[in-house]
Amino acid sequence: MASLRSDEWRAICDIFTNAQNLTEVESRKDPENEPFRSKYKARELLHEIYSALKCFEAGDGEDQQEVEDGGGSAQLPVEQSVDGQRDDGVGQWGLSGDSPAGLRAAQLGAVEYYLGVNHLDTEELSAGQEHLTNCLNLLGRCKASSDNVSLFINARNQLGILSAGWDETETAQGFLETAESIYLRYMKEDGSPPTDMTEYFTTEENLLTHQERTKRFELAYTHTMYYLAQVYKNLGQNERAATYCHSTLQRQLKLKEFSPMEWALNAASLSQYYITKGHYMEGRHCLSAATVVAGLAGEAPSEAAAQESETESECREQLRQKRADIARCWIKYCLNLLEDAKKLLEDNIGELDTDRQEESKRARRQEEEEEEKGRKSAVLFGSEDTFDSIASLEEKVCCLCPLDLTEARAVFLVGQNYATQAKEYFQMDGYVTDHVEILQDYSALFRALAFFEEDLEQRCKMHKQRVDMLETICNDLNSRYYLMIRRQLMFELAEIYSEMMDLKLMLANRQADTQSLDSHTVTKFNHLCSSSAKYFQMFLDSLCSPEGKVPEHLEEEVLRPALVARFRVARLYGHIISSPPSDQLENLNKSLDNYKYVVQYCESHPEAAATVETELELSREMVGLLPLKINWLKARMGTNNSLVD
Repeated sequence: MASLRSDEWRAICDIFTNAQNLTEVESRKDPENEPFRSKYKARELLHEIYSALKCFEAGDGEDQQEVEDGGGSAQLPVEQSVDGQRDDGVGQWGLSGDSPAGLRAAQLGAVEYYLGVNHLDTEELSAGQEHLTNCLNLLGRCKASSDNVSLFINARNQLGILSAGWDETETAQGFLETAESIYLRYMKEDGSPPTDMTEYFTTEENLLTHQERTKRFELAYTHTMYYLAQVYKNLGQNERAATYCHSTLQRQLKLKEFSPMEWALNAASLSQYYITKGHYMEGRHCLSAATVVAGLAGEAPSEAAAQESETESECREQLRQKRADIARCWIKYCLNLLEDAKKLLEDNIGELDTDRQEESKRARRQEEEEEEKGRKSAVLFGSEDTFDSIASLEEKVCCLCPLDLTEARAVFLVGQNYATQAKEYFQMDGYVTDHVEILQDYSALFRALAFFEEDLEQRCKMHKQRVDMLETICNDLNSRYYLMIRRQLMFELAEIYSEMMDLKLMLANRQADTQSLDSHTVTKFNHLCSSSAKYFQMFLDSLCSPEGKVPEHLEEEVLRPALVARFRVARLYGHIISSPPSDQLENLNKSLDNYKYVVQYCESHPEAAATVETELELSREMVGLLPLKINWLKARMGTNNSLVD
C-alpha cells in the first residue's frame, strides 16, 4: 500500500469508507419501496474503486499483467493444483502475498469480493457468484499470507453459502473445507493476526489493532465452522455436524459475537441431538448454557443482537416464545432420561427388575467417580461471567439415569416445572398443537415416573392425573381441524385407562386369596375397561368414512395403531366382569369379532402381518378358543341357537 500513498489513494480510501457506511448503516434506513437503494449506491462506489485500481495497475509493469489475466474470467474456480489434487488454497507456487503485485491482486480481489456480497444482498445471485469467482481467480496465483488469508477464507465462505442455497451441497462442502484447511495451515505456519480486508483501503493511521485483526479473523473461521455444521447435517453426517455446531457456539461465546436468543436456541437444539444419543452430560450442559445465555437477551453483546426485533413489544414477545421453546427442550431432556432409565431397569413384562436395580446402583458408584473425567473431556461453554451460572444450573438436575423413585421424582419435578413454563406461553388459545404436545410430554413424564412407584394405588393416581389433563381437551377439539391430534389423544387415553385396569386387576389378584371382590371394586374395574374400549373405538371410528364405513385398506401411518386398537378392544371385552350370562355372551361375541378382524385383515393384506406379529398370533389363538367358551355359555343358558362356526 505504501507505493500508492497519494491524494488519489486517500480518495480511494474515502470512497471505500462511504461504500461501507452505505452498506452497513444507511441500508437499514432504506424505504420499503426501495429496499436496496443504499446498496446500489455502494455498488457504484465499488466499481469506481475498481476502475481506479486498474489505472494504478496499468503502470505497475509486467508482473501485474499476469495477475490481471487471472481476474478476467468468471469461471467457477476449480480447486485443483497442478498435480490434479484438490488445492487447499495455500499453494506453494505463484506470487508472494506481500509482493506489490500480490498485494494489488488482493486489493482487486477484495473489491470483487465486496461486489459479490453486494449482489448477493440484492438477490442477484449469479452476478454475486461471478464476482466472488473473479476474486478467487485473482488470488489463484498467490500464496496465502498474512496479507490475504482473510480474503481467501471469506470468499470461500460466501461461495459455500451460495452453493448450499442452490442445494449444491457437495460443492459447498468443497469451498468450506478448503477455507478450513487454509485457516488451519496458516495458524500452524504463521499464526500472526492477518490483514483484514477493510485494511486494503485504509490509511496507515486508521489500521486495525492486532486484537481487532485477531477477532475478525477468528470470526471468519467461526462462520466457516457454522456453515460446515449445516452442510454436514444436510449430508446426514450428524455426529460431525454436532461437533462443528458445538465448536461454533463455543467460539461465539469466546469472541462475544452472538445474538443471545439465537445462540440459546442453537444450543438447545444441539442438546436434543446429544439426548437422542444418550449423552446426557453434554445435553444438560447445552440446555443450562442456553438458559443462562437466554437470560442475557436485552444485554446484547453485539450490534446484531440489538436488532433482534424492530419494536420493544415484538422483542418481548419473541423472547417469551424462545424461552418457552428452551423450556420444551428441557422437558424432552427429563422425559428421555426417565425413559432410558426405565429401559435399563425393566424386566420382560415392563416392571421394575430389582436385581437390575441393585446391579445398576453398584455400577453407579464407579460411574460417579468417572463423571468428573467426563466433564473435563466434554466441550464446555462459558466465560468467566457465565460459567459459574451454567454450572450452578447443571447441579439442579442429574445427568445419570435415576435408579429409584426418589431420584426419578427429582428429574420429574424439573420436567414438571418446565412444562408449566412452556404452557404459560403456548396456551390453547392460539397454540393448540403446541399446547397439546406439551401436555402429551407432561403425561409421558407421569407415565415414566409411575414405573418407579411400587404402590399400585399411587401408580393409579398418577395415571388418573394423565386422564384429567388430556380427556377434556380431546373431547373439546374439533375433529374437522384437529383430526390427527384427536386420534393421538384418543389412543393415549385408551392406553391410560387400560393401564389403570391392569393395575386394578393386579390389586384384585393380590386380594383374591383373602376376600372376594366387592361391588365397588367390580364397578370401578368395569368402568376402566369400558372407558378404554370407548376411546379405542372412537379412534377406530375416526378412520371410517363419513357414512361410517370401515376402510377396506388401512393407510400405513394408521395400520399398526388400528390393528392394535382392534386387538385391545377384543381383550377389554373379554375382561369385563358381568353377572348376567346374556351380558357375558354379548361381550364375548364383541371380543371374538375384533379378534377375527385382526386375523382376517392380515390374511387379506399379508404385508400387515409383520407390523402386529404378537397381536396376530394371540388373535389367532383366541379365534380358536373363544367359540368354545361361547358355546359352553350358550349351553349353560339353555339356548337352542346353533353352534358358533
